[in-house]
Amino acid sequence: MKFSVSLGAVFGGSGMSTEEKIRKSAELGFPAIEFWAWWNEDLELVARVTKECGIAVASVCTRFVSLVDAARRAEYIEGLRESIEAARRLGCRYLISQTGDELAGVDRSEQAASLVAGLKEAAPLLEAAGVTLVVEPLNTRVNHPGYFLQTTEEAAALIGEVNSPNVKVLYDVYHQQVTEGNLIPNIRANMDVIDYFHIADHPGRHEIGTGEINYGNVLRAIQETGFAGYIGLEYFPSAEATETLRQLLRSYGSFVQPAPAAT
Repeated sequence: MKFSVSLGAVFGGSGMSTEEKIRKSAELGFPAIEFWAWWNEDLELVARVTKECGIAVASVCTRFVSLVDAARRAEYIEGLRESIEAARRLGCRYLISQTGDELAGVDRSEQAASLVAGLKEAAPLLEAAGVTLVVEPLNTRVNHPGYFLQTTEEAAALIGEVNSPNVKVLYDVYHQQVTEGNLIPNIRANMDVIDYFHIADHPGRHEIGTGEINYGNVLRAIQETGFAGYIGLEYFPSAEATETLRQLLRSYGSFVQPAPAAT
C-alpha cells in the first residue's frame, strides 16, 4: 500500500504554493500526492516538480459534471477526455469521479441507468489510455446533502454492471463511516470493485487517530486483502499540517512498504 497526500485537504490552510506542498510531501518521504481540480493548476509546473522530487501524482478529479443526468452525457465525456489528457501529462493513472446530485422528480432507477450508460461509454476511452476511473460514494448526512451515490452496496452493484477493469470504486473510509459504518466487512466483501481508498477520521474529518475509527484495524484489514494501491490522505488537519503527517507516519507507517521515515 502507498500513502498519497491530498494537497488541497492536508495543506489547504497552510498558505503554501503547490510547488511547496509537493516538495514538503516528498521531503517527508511520501511516494505520491493528489489534488482535485487539475484545471486550476499549472500542469507543466506540477509535472516538472514531481519529476524533480521523485514523487508520483496518484490521482486528480474529472470535471464535475453529473453522471445521473443523461442530458449532460456529452459534457461528461468531453470533460473526461480532457481529464485523461491531463492525467497523461502528469503520468497519473487514476481519475476520481463523483456522480452528481440526485435529480428531483426523476426515478432513481432512471438516474442509475444513466450513470451506468455514461460509464460504459467512458470505459473504452479509459482502457485505451491505461487510466482507471474510480467512482466515489459520498455521505449526505454531513458533507454532501443531495448527492446521488451513497452506499457501498449500490456502488458495487452499479460498477459491476459497467464491467470494465478501468472503472472501479473509490472507498472513502470517512464517508462510509458516516453513511453506514460496517467498514471492515464492507471493504472485504467488495475488493473486487474497490481500487482506491481515502481516509480521514470522524467526527471532524481530521487526521486519523483523532476520532472514533480504529484505523489500525481498518488499515490492517485492507492490507490483508492484498491491496497494493493508493491510500489517499484526504483529511483536514486539526493541528499544523506537517506535524500531522509526521505523526501519521510514526503511528501508521508500518502499513506501507517501504515505510517512509517520519522526519
